[in-house]
Amino acid sequence: MQLESLLNSWSDFETRILTLVDKLGLTELKLECDHASLRVNTPDAAEKLTDAFGDLGDIISNNMINGRPILIIKLNTPLNLGPFTVPCIELPYPGSKQYPNEGWEHIELVLPCDATDCDTLEQALIAKVPAIAAVLTGDSPFKVKRSSPQGEAERLPNPTLAFGLDGLTVKVHPHGIEAIVASEQA
Repeated sequence: MQLESLLNSWSDFETRILTLVDKLGLTELKLECDHASLRVNTPDAAEKLTDAFGDLGDIISNNMINGRPILIIKLNTPLNLGPFTVPCIELPYPGSKQYPNEGWEHIELVLPCDATDCDTLEQALIAKVPAIAAVLTGDSPFKVKRSSPQGEAERLPNPTLAFGLDGLTVKVHPHGIEAIVASEQA
């Protein structure tokens, strides 16, 4: 996976991911998109992308999450994604799972709220988008995953709701990635 091919695939990813955002009823909320994430299957690909992204921004976090390094790269110039600007890229080094497709995999949207667990986050999201209740109960083609990923030094709880469909995922969480990184420094 080369950076050039990754950036060339952004337009297709943009079209497909914005369709998912719209299907979820999240478009009208005008949420912040704090980062986009990609998937690679080899440490060599991750190293090459780490080096290449070094020319486009700075690594603001290199943290172990679920047993593998995950880098957060703050871009010098944010990427445009429809109505969103995407200031950061998440580059997870591969774990034991092999992905059917390498490249862009998900975006994460910030629903500002005081949720410290997935149940509270769900209620905050349903209050804004009542129709998403059916998705959360499994009455839709979306695969829903609830998690509370946490880096070794994070102090800010950031429960996450992930909505997957057709190899792409839209995640919603209460705090932006830069706030999470800042919590590591506290």
